[in-house]
Amino acid sequence: MSEIEFNKVRRVYNASARVTVAVDDVSLTIADKEFVAIVGPSGCGKTTCLRMAAGFDFPSSGTVQVGNRAVRGPGPDRAVVFQHFALFPWMTVSANIMLGLRNAKVPRDEAEQRVVKVLELMNLQGSENAFPHQLSGGMQQRVAIARAYVLDPEVLLMDEPFGALDAQTRVVMQEELVRLARVNPRTVLFITHAVEEAVYLADRVVVMTRGPGKIKTIIPVKPIRESEAWDRKERIEDVMTEPSFVRLRTEIWRLLREEQKAPN
Repeated sequence: MSEIEFNKVRRVYNASARVTVAVDDVSLTIADKEFVAIVGPSGCGKTTCLRMAAGFDFPSSGTVQVGNRAVRGPGPDRAVVFQHFALFPWMTVSANIMLGLRNAKVPRDEAEQRVVKVLELMNLQGSENAFPHQLSGGMQQRVAIARAYVLDPEVLLMDEPFGALDAQTRVVMQEELVRLARVNPRTVLFITHAVEEAVYLADRVVVMTRGPGKIKTIIPVKPIRESEAWDRKERIEDVMTEPSFVRLRTEIWRLLREEQKAPN
């Protein structure tokens, strides 16, 4: 099981005699194979939550657990995809994807088989020997996601992974991620500023307050998606015109606007 659990988490930073509370009393459970997106104003602690789940940062109080185990650092059960692709420019696509397997000392034959499978999963066949500068931004992000998937993690942590892409490429990658979630589901914590993206991708959308970040509300999306068969729509634009989608998007925007207007 790959459940993520935040239990009364508070994160405080002390720098230059200034105390900053990044997140305060955050409790959230993300079920096994559930896709949860977090949205909120800038500085509300979205990325701090993801970093604590990844083991890059730690709570000042409270606990973060993955798979009923306290997070004490990075681990092979979790993979992180960042906004910037962070590919090694001197390595080919295959070599970039292979790197994590080499570090994990996976036998070469098995590693090569896994790379072939993930290239197919991400529709990257034919690009194995290309270098990052020869790829579009969308293709580079596919490689970054493939590098995470090839490790076969139980949990995928995605920090605005499509934020650096142009609008058309972003739509393509959103559709690709939906496809991946169907054929190879993972527990996903997804950070985004884009409300439409959150509603389209997630089973639930967590809306946070302005800093110090607390959970303002949680919007369930999956029951509506299933009842209205959004997944039968071939194109994202068809989903975004559904009255239920518009209603959810409008509600989340209203909640975010409340936070933007809230007094300090």
